[in-house]
Amino acid sequence: MKKITIAIDGHSSCGKSTMAKDLARQIGYIYIDSGAMYRCCTLFCMQQGLINADGSIQEEAFEQRMSEIHVSFRLNAETGRPDTYLNNICVEREIRTMEVSSHVSPVAALPFVRAAMTAQQQEMGREGGIVMDGRDIGTAVFPHAEMKVFVTASDEVRAQRRYDELQAKGEPCDFQQILENLRERDRIDSTRAVAPLRKADDALVLDNSNLTIDQQNAWLLEQFHKIAG
Repeated sequence: MKKITIAIDGHSSCGKSTMAKDLARQIGYIYIDSGAMYRCCTLFCMQQGLINADGSIQEEAFEQRMSEIHVSFRLNAETGRPDTYLNNICVEREIRTMEVSSHVSPVAALPFVRAAMTAQQQEMGREGGIVMDGRDIGTAVFPHAEMKVFVTASDEVRAQRRYDELQAKGEPCDFQQILENLRERDRIDSTRAVAPLRKADDALVLDNSNLTIDQQNAWLLEQFHKIAG
Protein backbone atom coordinates (compact mmCIF):
# COMPACT_ATOMS: atom_id res chain seq x y z
CA MET A 1 0.00 0.00 0.00
CA LYS A 2 1.38 3.41 -0.99
CA LYS A 3 2.13 5.60 2.01
CA ILE A 4 0.14 8.84 1.94
CA THR A 5 0.44 12.23 3.59
CA ILE A 6 -2.16 13.06 6.24
CA ALA A 7 -2.76 16.72 7.16
CA ILE A 8 -4.76 17.53 10.30
CA ASP A 9 -5.57 21.22 10.80
CA GLY A 10 -7.84 23.04 13.21
CA HIS A 11 -8.26 25.44 16.08
CA SER A 12 -6.02 25.48 19.15
CA SER A 13 -6.69 22.98 21.94
CA CYS A 14 -9.13 20.87 19.94
CA GLY A 15 -7.07 17.71 20.40
CA LYS A 16 -5.30 17.69 17.01
CA SER A 17 -1.99 16.49 18.41
CA THR A 18 -3.53 13.69 20.46
CA MET A 19 -5.52 12.30 17.55
CA ALA A 20 -2.63 12.72 15.11
CA LYS A 21 -0.25 10.86 17.44
CA ASP A 22 -2.76 8.07 17.99
CA LEU A 23 -3.48 7.70 14.27
CA ALA A 24 0.22 7.64 13.38
CA ARG A 25 0.86 4.94 15.96
CA GLN A 26 -2.07 2.83 14.72
CA ILE A 27 -1.03 2.90 11.07
CA GLY A 28 2.74 2.92 11.55
CA TYR A 29 3.32 6.44 10.21
CA ILE A 30 5.66 9.17 11.48
CA TYR A 31 3.99 11.92 13.52
CA ILE A 32 5.13 15.55 13.22
CA ASP A 33 3.73 18.26 15.51
CA SER A 34 4.04 21.48 13.49
CA GLY A 35 2.58 23.53 16.36
CA ALA A 36 5.48 22.40 18.53
CA MET A 37 7.85 23.78 15.91
CA TYR A 38 6.34 27.26 16.21
CA ARG A 39 6.40 26.92 19.98
CA CYS A 40 10.14 26.18 19.70
CA CYS A 41 10.60 29.40 17.72
CA THR A 42 8.72 31.24 20.44
CA LEU A 43 10.79 29.66 23.21
CA PHE A 44 13.97 30.61 21.32
CA CYS A 45 12.72 34.21 21.15
CA MET A 46 12.06 34.25 24.88
CA GLN A 47 15.41 32.68 25.75
CA GLN A 48 17.31 35.16 23.57
CA GLY A 49 15.45 38.21 24.87
CA LEU A 50 13.83 38.96 21.52
CA ILE A 51 10.37 39.59 22.97
CA ASN A 52 9.93 43.02 24.53
CA ALA A 53 8.11 43.74 27.79
CA ASP A 54 5.02 44.87 25.85
CA GLY A 55 4.91 41.58 23.95
CA SER A 56 6.27 42.99 20.69
CA ILE A 57 8.94 41.03 18.84
CA GLN A 58 12.35 42.31 17.75
CA GLU A 59 11.65 41.13 14.22
CA GLU A 60 14.85 42.22 12.49
CA ALA A 61 17.11 40.63 15.12
CA PHE A 62 14.94 37.50 15.16
CA GLU A 63 15.04 37.10 11.38
CA GLN A 64 18.84 37.29 11.42
CA ARG A 65 18.93 34.36 13.87
CA MET A 66 16.33 32.08 12.28
CA SER A 67 19.10 29.89 10.86
CA GLU A 68 20.05 28.99 14.44
CA ILE A 69 16.72 27.21 15.01
CA HIS A 70 16.54 23.51 14.25
CA VAL A 71 13.58 21.47 15.45
CA SER A 72 13.52 17.67 15.59
CA PHE A 73 11.41 14.92 17.14
CA ARG A 74 12.60 11.82 18.98
CA LEU A 75 10.55 8.93 20.25
CA ASN A 76 10.22 8.78 24.03
CA ALA A 77 10.61 5.12 25.01
CA GLU A 78 8.59 5.62 28.22
CA THR A 79 5.57 7.37 26.70
CA GLY A 80 5.75 5.78 23.25
CA ARG A 81 5.32 9.25 21.74
CA PRO A 82 7.75 11.77 20.22
CA ASP A 83 9.31 14.55 22.28
CA THR A 84 10.25 17.91 20.75
CA TYR A 85 13.88 19.00 20.59
CA LEU A 86 15.16 22.51 19.99
CA ASN A 87 18.77 22.42 18.83
CA ASN A 88 19.16 18.90 20.27
CA ILE A 89 17.74 19.85 23.70
CA CYS A 90 14.42 18.34 24.80
CA VAL A 91 11.96 21.19 25.38
CA GLU A 92 8.70 19.22 25.42
CA ARG A 93 7.67 20.59 28.83
CA GLU A 94 8.95 24.15 28.31
CA ILE A 95 7.04 24.76 25.08
CA ARG A 96 3.67 23.78 26.62
CA THR A 97 3.57 26.56 29.25
CA MET A 98 1.02 29.37 29.22
CA GLU A 99 3.85 31.90 28.78
CA VAL A 100 4.83 30.31 25.47
CA SER A 101 1.15 29.98 24.51
CA SER A 102 0.61 33.70 25.03
CA HIS A 103 3.34 34.60 22.50
CA VAL A 104 3.20 31.82 19.93
CA SER A 105 0.57 33.23 17.55
CA PRO A 106 2.38 36.57 16.90
CA VAL A 107 5.64 34.66 16.38
CA ALA A 108 3.99 32.14 14.05
CA ALA A 109 2.43 34.96 12.02
CA LEU A 110 5.83 36.31 10.93
CA PRO A 111 6.43 35.48 7.24
CA PHE A 112 10.11 34.54 7.71
CA VAL A 113 9.21 32.17 10.56
CA ARG A 114 6.54 30.44 8.49
CA ALA A 115 8.88 30.14 5.51
CA ALA A 116 11.62 28.54 7.61
CA MET A 117 9.32 26.10 9.41
CA THR A 118 7.40 25.21 6.26
CA ALA A 119 10.69 24.29 4.58
CA GLN A 120 11.65 22.06 7.52
CA GLN A 121 8.18 20.45 7.54
CA GLN A 122 8.21 19.75 3.81
CA GLU A 123 11.61 18.12 4.09
CA MET A 124 10.37 15.91 6.93
CA GLY A 125 7.38 14.78 4.86
CA ARG A 126 9.08 14.44 1.49
CA GLU A 127 8.68 10.65 1.37
CA GLY A 128 5.08 10.46 2.64
CA GLY A 129 4.00 8.13 5.41
CA ILE A 130 3.49 11.00 7.85
CA VAL A 131 0.72 12.51 9.95
CA MET A 132 1.25 16.22 10.55
CA ASP A 133 -1.02 18.55 12.48
CA GLY A 134 -1.13 22.32 12.65
CA ARG A 135 -2.92 25.36 11.23
CA ASP A 136 -1.92 25.39 7.56
CA ILE A 137 -0.78 21.85 6.76
CA GLY A 138 -3.51 21.05 4.24
CA THR A 139 -3.50 24.52 2.68
CA ALA A 140 0.15 25.67 2.62
CA VAL A 141 2.56 22.92 3.69
CA PHE A 142 1.03 19.92 1.91
CA PRO A 143 -1.76 21.25 -0.33
CA HIS A 144 -1.73 17.96 -2.25
CA ALA A 145 -2.02 15.70 0.82
CA GLU A 146 -4.20 12.70 0.08
CA MET A 147 -6.06 12.98 3.41
CA LYS A 148 -6.99 16.29 5.00
CA VAL A 149 -8.97 16.76 8.20
CA PHE A 150 -10.13 20.03 9.76
CA VAL A 151 -10.85 19.69 13.48
CA THR A 152 -12.91 22.04 15.61
CA ALA A 153 -14.77 22.18 18.93
CA SER A 154 -16.56 24.85 20.96
CA ASP A 155 -14.46 27.52 22.69
CA GLU A 156 -15.50 26.39 26.15
CA VAL A 157 -14.75 22.73 25.48
CA ARG A 158 -11.31 23.57 24.13
CA ALA A 159 -10.53 25.84 27.09
CA GLN A 160 -11.58 23.12 29.53
CA ARG A 161 -9.33 20.59 27.81
CA ARG A 162 -6.36 22.94 28.00
CA TYR A 163 -7.14 23.72 31.65
CA ASP A 164 -7.29 20.01 32.52
CA GLU A 165 -4.03 19.37 30.66
CA LEU A 166 -2.17 22.09 32.57
CA GLN A 167 -3.69 20.98 35.88
CA ALA A 168 -2.50 17.43 35.27
CA LYS A 169 1.03 18.76 34.71
CA GLY A 170 0.90 20.82 37.90
CA GLU A 171 1.07 24.09 35.96
CA PRO A 172 -0.65 27.17 37.45
CA CYS A 173 -3.60 28.15 35.26
CA ASP A 174 -6.85 30.09 35.18
CA PHE A 175 -9.81 28.96 33.05
CA GLN A 176 -10.88 32.46 31.99
CA GLN A 177 -7.33 33.38 31.01
CA ILE A 178 -7.07 30.20 28.94
CA LEU A 179 -10.41 30.90 27.23
CA GLU A 180 -9.37 34.45 26.34
CA ASN A 181 -5.96 33.25 25.16
CA LEU A 182 -7.34 30.64 22.76
CA ARG A 183 -9.90 33.10 21.35
CA GLU A 184 -7.12 35.60 20.72
CA ARG A 185 -4.97 32.89 19.13
CA ASP A 186 -7.88 31.92 16.87
CA ARG A 187 -8.27 35.55 15.82
CA ILE A 188 -4.58 36.01 15.03
CA ASP A 189 -4.24 32.63 13.32
CA SER A 190 -7.31 33.21 11.14
CA THR A 191 -6.45 36.77 10.07
CA ARG A 192 -2.68 36.65 9.56
CA ALA A 193 -1.48 37.62 6.10
CA VAL A 194 0.60 34.48 5.47
CA ALA A 195 -0.98 30.99 5.50
CA PRO A 196 -3.96 31.80 7.77
CA LEU A 197 -5.91 29.12 9.58
CA ARG A 198 -8.73 27.97 7.30
CA LYS A 199 -10.33 24.75 6.16
CA ALA A 200 -8.98 23.38 2.89
CA ASP A 201 -11.72 23.00 0.30
CA ASP A 202 -11.20 19.22 0.17
CA ALA A 203 -10.81 18.65 3.93
CA LEU A 204 -13.08 16.43 6.00
CA VAL A 205 -14.59 18.26 8.99
CA LEU A 206 -14.51 16.75 12.46
CA ASP A 207 -16.32 18.54 15.32
CA ASN A 208 -15.20 16.61 18.38
CA SER A 209 -16.94 18.75 21.02
CA ASN A 210 -18.98 15.75 22.19
CA LEU A 211 -16.78 12.85 21.10
CA THR A 212 -14.59 10.65 23.25
CA ILE A 213 -10.98 10.03 22.22
CA ASP A 214 -11.90 6.46 21.22
CA GLN A 215 -14.77 7.70 19.05
CA GLN A 216 -12.66 10.26 17.20
CA ASN A 217 -9.84 7.74 16.73
CA ALA A 218 -12.28 5.23 15.24
CA TRP A 219 -13.60 7.91 12.86
CA LEU A 220 -10.09 8.89 11.74
CA LEU A 221 -9.06 5.28 11.18
CA GLU A 222 -12.19 4.68 9.11
CA GLN A 223 -11.43 7.70 6.92
CA PHE A 224 -7.83 6.57 6.49
CA HIS A 225 -8.86 3.12 5.26
CA LYS A 226 -11.37 4.67 2.84
CA ILE A 227 -8.67 6.88 1.31
CA ALA A 228 -5.54 4.72 1.53
CA GLY A 229 -7.15 1.30 1.22
